[in-house]
Amino acid sequence: MNSPRNETKITRNGDATIGYIVIGSRSPSAATLCIIASTGRGPEDFMHLAGYLASSDLRIVLPWPRGGGPSQGSLENIDFHDLAKDAAVVLAAEAGKGGAFIVGHAYGCWIARTVAQDFPDLVDGLILLAAGGGKWPSALSRGIDVAMDTKAPTVERLAALRLGFFAEGNDPNEWLSGWHADLVVAQRAARTRTDRTSWWSGGTVPILDIVGLQDPFRPKDALEFYVQEFPSRVVLRTVDNASHALPDEKPEEVALIIVDWLNSFDIDGSP
Repeated sequence: MNSPRNETKITRNGDATIGYIVIGSRSPSAATLCIIASTGRGPEDFMHLAGYLASSDLRIVLPWPRGGGPSQGSLENIDFHDLAKDAAVVLAAEAGKGGAFIVGHAYGCWIARTVAQDFPDLVDGLILLAAGGGKWPSALSRGIDVAMDTKAPTVERLAALRLGFFAEGNDPNEWLSGWHADLVVAQRAARTRTDRTSWWSGGTVPILDIVGLQDPFRPKDALEFYVQEFPSRVVLRTVDNASHALPDEKPEEVALIIVDWLNSFDIDGSP
């Protein structure tokens, strides 16, 4: 697959400067997807996925989190709503007439849901990639700390990535880099600082929930967690041989699922 044309842009959210990548269609009638990265990571994880989506004439925007790439802004005393607005200003800057969709990966699912809650006139649909099922073993959270610790032995970091992020046979080596440790601290603090009722429902838009069948953050007994939470809104799709790094492990499969779901929307974003 040829690499799609991409462009790096800058926008602002108050005092914060938010850098982002635009990939794919520049047509005003193209649907626009803004993808928010997981804990402590950035848009580099989505380049393969974005390439497949771009081949379907979609426009994909990939913001860097504060403290990553060209994005700069205070990490002190922020909450989900601050992080959501960072993504919302990017989506608003790029969305045309083809519908605007907010996509979250792992931790980014919480922020995506906050965007959909806070900006109902902007978001036509919500896509969850590897969303956790409410609760998970504390060992998985500790594994994130090991995986991003550049001072830890590589063998331990790879073991942590295989435990929490990559299904058997999928290569975790690229995820040895790309971590922003300061951001992880701020993101965890933002979660405790944010009232759950202020974002949990993610507004009222339709939701596509894509889950890797080997994702330990979403075990089999929690597979239908969001279908049960929001039964009239959620379409659940699964991908085999994929864990929590789902969009990086299986980008083509994820893209096909997304495109199929988007095809159920009219041009104005209505299902």
